Amino acid sequence: MSDTSRGSEAAPLQSYDEAVEWINGLIPFGIRPGLERIEQLMSMLGEPQRHLKFVHVAGTNGKGSTCAFLTSVLMKCGYDVGTFTSPYITRFTNRFQFNGVDIPDETLVLLANRLYPLVKEIAAGELGSPTMFEVSTALAILYYATVSFPDVVVWETGLGGRMDVTNIVNPIVSIITNVGYDHTDILGDTLEQIAGEKAGIIKPGVPVVSCVSQPEAMRVIREMAVRRGSALYLAGEQFTYERLNGDETGQTFSFAGPFRSMEIGITLLGEHQCANAAGAMMALEVLRQYMAFVLEDDELLEGFKQAAWAGRLEQVSTSPRIVIDGAHNPEGAQTLAKSLPQLYSYRKLVLMMGMLSNKHHEAYLQHILPLVDTLILTEPVFRRKMDAAELAHLVEKLRPSYAKTDLEIIVEGDWKKALALLQSHTEAEDLGVVSGTLYLISDVRATLMHQTDSEKGW
Repeated sequence: MSDTSRGSEAAPLQSYDEAVEWINGLIPFGIRPGLERIEQLMSMLGEPQRHLKFVHVAGTNGKGSTCAFLTSVLMKCGYDVGTFTSPYITRFTNRFQFNGVDIPDETLVLLANRLYPLVKEIAAGELGSPTMFEVSTALAILYYATVSFPDVVVWETGLGGRMDVTNIVNPIVSIITNVGYDHTDILGDTLEQIAGEKAGIIKPGVPVVSCVSQPEAMRVIREMAVRRGSALYLAGEQFTYERLNGDETGQTFSFAGPFRSMEIGITLLGEHQCANAAGAMMALEVLRQYMAFVLEDDELLEGFKQAAWAGRLEQVSTSPRIVIDGAHNPEGAQTLAKSLPQLYSYRKLVLMMGMLSNKHHEAYLQHILPLVDTLILTEPVFRRKMDAAELAHLVEKLRPSYAKTDLEIIVEGDWKKALALLQSHTEAEDLGVVSGTLYLISDVRATLMHQTDSEKGW
């Protein structure tokens, strides 16, 4: 059956809510690494991904921020840019952006209806149903290849790289931000194994940029680049960066690459954002030098300065002062613990956190506990949430070695009540921080910024 005859059936999805409900209804099929189902979908659609230029971004942390830098600079320099990211912070459509604007609801419905019969057909076969993320990825490709036609698509991996659904594409440059311990249940529990999965996005002859710092991870990426005949641009080797100064309004770093050096200012906070911006800059240099992208200095610098990414060291309330940060793994916690005293002055730190049940929380807590005066443990509204009492048990176990002697611990499973407690405990000279899974960050952010249509999700 041809794609057109499949599409001629009456559209089963009549509204945005129905379309999103159908896609999210595929969540129970889980995360199933492998490309067979997305390959079949793309084949049925006539391989639309082949008509697009992708910048493929993988890594444990910093993917979203790197995508934000790339999108902002390329748009500022006059390019039409598609941006596909996950999870989303406010609304399902956040994943599919064109020039910084979400896909229109009616376009999402149209494309979901185009995919619906194909998904049903694959589900009836031996491969089983495509997952939510596979259908979202296919929808993104259709949006960019058949509706909006961007000059370049900034393309974030979902999980890992090698077997990630997004690896269906052949990019013009690949970026591996860093490697740390996250999703070890799927990616492996050594840095070499995780780096091997991330390095799976390296394609033959396609240049790759990385800010990976651990020797064992660097070795894996270097070996893969050699095997694939890909030019590798590694931080500390082919390019360097150094943070020059910064405060709670922004920071400046120097960048020195094979083609030129310059000073770059960014408003995203935390030393780690200098690394993300430097990786983005090196990728942009590759596009400029080898692929004839026209990136004027003034516009490029303005693009870096304007880049924003929700939920990353983002101050969302001034009275009391509350900062949200989606640190949810050990590396994220280490970065957060380093950034808070650098950026803010405060008398007491009041931290509210909620987690999913599948993460390395012990290492996370070891990094963050030494800073905290009052700890409020809560639960995100999500099927894989970690019980707040269970988290408290873990904190008590670590308390003698890592916590302040007078640490106050509050357990409140209802995140809305927990947020009220955070607000009441954070006095004028204090700093309130909400951290942990983005499912919690999303709800807190929507509440504090009075957004009524927050949906959140992976």
